[in-house]
Amino acid sequence: MEEIAAALGDSARWRIVELLAQRPRSVGELATHTGLRQPQTTKHLQTLAKAGLVSVFPLGQRRVYAVEPGPLRELDNRLRAMLATIEEHADERDVVERYLAAIEAETAAAQDDRWADGRSFTFERTFGVAPEVLWRHWVDPDSLADWWVPPSMTVTDCRIEPFPGGRVVLDYRDDDGGRYRSAGRVVEADEHHRLAFDLSVLDAAGEVSFTGHYTLSFEPDGSGTRFRLDLVVAETTVAAASFIAGIETGWSQVLDNLDRKARS
Repeated sequence: MEEIAAALGDSARWRIVELLAQRPRSVGELATHTGLRQPQTTKHLQTLAKAGLVSVFPLGQRRVYAVEPGPLRELDNRLRAMLATIEEHADERDVVERYLAAIEAETAAAQDDRWADGRSFTFERTFGVAPEVLWRHWVDPDSLADWWVPPSMTVTDCRIEPFPGGRVVLDYRDDDGGRYRSAGRVVEADEHHRLAFDLSVLDAAGEVSFTGHYTLSFEPDGSGTRFRLDLVVAETTVAAASFIAGIETGWSQVLDNLDRKARS
């Protein structure tokens, strides 16, 4: 497939294939229609033949070339499959576009420190597992590491110690070498019912970019759990704009992760 794509990546060879799609042609005829010299045309045809895209027919003193549809069908199938994948995951691109728009809006608003203090967010979900199961996904470090970051990120350390004063840690990295660190403390822990903690996003120097005050509630709902996460932002710095912009999208993604993990 790589050889086929490379062969078709040259505009002259692409034009030759277009001409051969109409009917078989000789080297001279192809040279006339493309404006190339015959040696150049022959060289292009050799590359196309090596990729299996054309065949040559020695007809007396003439050499006539014809296109081979098989490799083109294979390429068509691969491209159709790729387009289907793109359409299936179109929402992933939408996430990036919404995040970019949010960053631009928040950056414009972030003129002074404390610019977003007091801003609140609420996320509500109903999970198909009992409160004690959902609770475990929050307080067991291995379970937490399975879901508490957006896609394409890798957790390096995370924990919520479920008692007042317990540590809250979220460290993760991306494949581009970026590292993201957050640290805080548990304020309240009512097992299987309520969990409150503060978590500060730290910059490269270990200084607070902003702090989130989180309150989680776990309410029985039949055989499942009605879950609510309330977040209030504080201590915001100007540099926190991109983080604030990502709260809506980020928490929606990680709660989707949690839902999948809880059901598995």
